[in-house]
Amino acid sequence: MDKIIDITSEIKDALATQKPIVALESTVISHGLPFPDNLAIARKMESVVRENGALPATIVVMDGKIKIGLSDDKLEEFAQARDVLKLSSRDLSYALSKRANGSTTVAATVVCAHKAGIKFFATGGIGGVHRGVDKTWDISADLQQLTQSPVAVICSGAKSILDLPKTLEHLETLCIPVVGYRTQKLPAFYSRESGLYLDQWVEGDKQAAHLAKLQWQLSPEKGILFANPVPQSAALDQEEIEKSINLALERAHAEGITGKAVTPYLLKSLSKLTDGASITTNKTLLADNARVAALIAAQYWAVKRES
Repeated sequence: MDKIIDITSEIKDALATQKPIVALESTVISHGLPFPDNLAIARKMESVVRENGALPATIVVMDGKIKIGLSDDKLEEFAQARDVLKLSSRDLSYALSKRANGSTTVAATVVCAHKAGIKFFATGGIGGVHRGVDKTWDISADLQQLTQSPVAVICSGAKSILDLPKTLEHLETLCIPVVGYRTQKLPAFYSRESGLYLDQWVEGDKQAAHLAKLQWQLSPEKGILFANPVPQSAALDQEEIEKSINLALERAHAEGITGKAVTPYLLKSLSKLTDGASITTNKTLLADNARVAALIAAQYWAVKRES
């Protein structure tokens, strides 16, 4: 694995001494925001992780290797790179064989984090069951990958452009715990709640860390989802954002947008339809999820060291 996974010395030392680490995906850098906004949010997330007691490990594919952690120079280089492949877990070997630049989705990030020994990962929202699934069978690999990678994903629920009830139902079928972080309802990414009640929730990072420890004792092969609502100051009205999503979906269908191209297209469309408010909300929730992930990771390794 050393031939294809390149881990920074700082992260290697942290792994050896059981210090808290938070993995960060890179699709938001390559496909989520334009330069220099993408670089700014990547730096912000890394900074927030450090400020809350953990080490950030941004994950990308560059130079024929999976990079676990980047120097600031490499982070800036990646933020400006063109023709970056968007990688799910199935695409990693292809990108490595081509020595292509690739950004990691949730599915790819949890694979890489698990291979490196990292237990916690912060992102915006996971993929899930797409609307119209009865016709397209479009279900994100993020969900299936969580059945094979024991990583805790801290997110603001599934992206609200998806079918949230079906996504939650599919996660239950796959036996993946979906745990509300200080909430009893599933967050709807841009909005604080979807109206869907959760069976499990925790009141803070200590409870979350204890739950994670027990989950991996019982099911050492499976991941966990901690659903953290976007801060109230940046939350969008659920009804208004739903109208914009439906309009963006209609346009995507009319233009024949399918597969991996759907999410980037919809995110750009929503930015225009909301006069940039969706981008502001996205940046805010990314930083807050990084904060929460760092707090849970710090608590988890403190408990592990005590035991």
